Amino acid sequence: MTITNSVEVNGRTYPAPKTCAIAICLDGCEPEYLDKAIADGLMPTLKRMRETGTDRLAHSVIPSFTNPNNLSIATGRPPNVHGICGNFLFDPDTKEEVMMNDVRFLRAPTLFSKFYEAGARVAIVTAKDKLRALLGAGLEFDEDRAMCFSAEKSDSTNVSQHGLEKASTWLGMAQPEVYSADLSQFVFAAGVKILSEWKPDVMYLTTTDYVQHKYAPDDDEAKSFYEMFDKYLTRLDAMGAAIVVTADHGMKPKHLADGTPAVVYVQDLLDEWLGEAQARVILPITDPYVVHHGALGSFATAYLPEGADHGDIINKLRNIDDITHVLTREEAIERFELPGDRIGDIVMVSGENMTIGTSEHRHDLAALKEPLRSHGGLSEQVVPFIVNRVIELGNKPELRNFDAFFYATRAAAL
Repeated sequence: MTITNSVEVNGRTYPAPKTCAIAICLDGCEPEYLDKAIADGLMPTLKRMRETGTDRLAHSVIPSFTNPNNLSIATGRPPNVHGICGNFLFDPDTKEEVMMNDVRFLRAPTLFSKFYEAGARVAIVTAKDKLRALLGAGLEFDEDRAMCFSAEKSDSTNVSQHGLEKASTWLGMAQPEVYSADLSQFVFAAGVKILSEWKPDVMYLTTTDYVQHKYAPDDDEAKSFYEMFDKYLTRLDAMGAAIVVTADHGMKPKHLADGTPAVVYVQDLLDEWLGEAQARVILPITDPYVVHHGALGSFATAYLPEGADHGDIINKLRNIDDITHVLTREEAIERFELPGDRIGDIVMVSGENMTIGTSEHRHDLAALKEPLRSHGGLSEQVVPFIVNRVIELGNKPELRNFDAFFYATRAAAL
């Protein structure tokens, strides 16, 4: 291997791996998906890993959305350290609502950049391109020691920006449609080829939750997805890598009996209580890919106008059915380890089968072809944490998904 000493990242020590250390983030992988697929005999490799390796459940960070959790896995720390607390935010500097996918929002180095600085070969493959810049921050691609590309933009990768020329041609797979299971399959196939031919020291594979938003664990389409994943996992495991399988968040049904989305439109309520557009509700689930969730999730934050009675607004929101938590900024910082300058005046979390919206007219739900399934709250915080080797996870009171590389590198150092 190319590194001999341990690597310090954000106050944590990662040992030099003797074989490749891989973390796989299965986007939206509610643990029940694995249970159902294994029960049907569709995931023999993962079943064996559970039985002969290490099998636990872990907690994701809150909000249980893609960007905060992927960057927590990448940095080994919660959002109050790395700064990414949603897919979308109200930027207090520009006073605009923007995507939180620019490197300027990242406040801590990734473990990928630190391993790269230590001489390691690092590979990152993500399904959607929205994560690529953040995950690849600090990497340089001119020494054949770093790859970072997305399946979504695999036709247009190049050596100088991604470490690889036209990834789709290299892999022999067409660039997938973004709303498809093929996007995740491209990630798995690329991981197998990279491990076999390029032999990285550290590799991160992160997928899309297109399937999980559309299909429940008992649905054939979901089971087929995990059967496909297990075949690629079999190949990665056979090459001797130390592998941690986890997720960024779970997924729960959030619809009424007639199949329509279950939503509390909080902007409409605040407009009624405070005057139109006096408050501003931000939905951090918002990203460029809202077709499968309509920007509806179980976590929201709100900025209140100067002079508003925060206590009165909080009490009114707490009296609404299925809004389970309404916290002040200070309470949210403490409970959810969030950066206080990026979360507004209050934070709201809804229950297992409810989402939070802005104003009803602002959500285009026409593209939802199936009853809404979504995430963002505490009910989607529990995720799998499975290692293909027996390791001691210690006596911590709570295992976190962002411990993935902390233990993957330890397993790879054995």
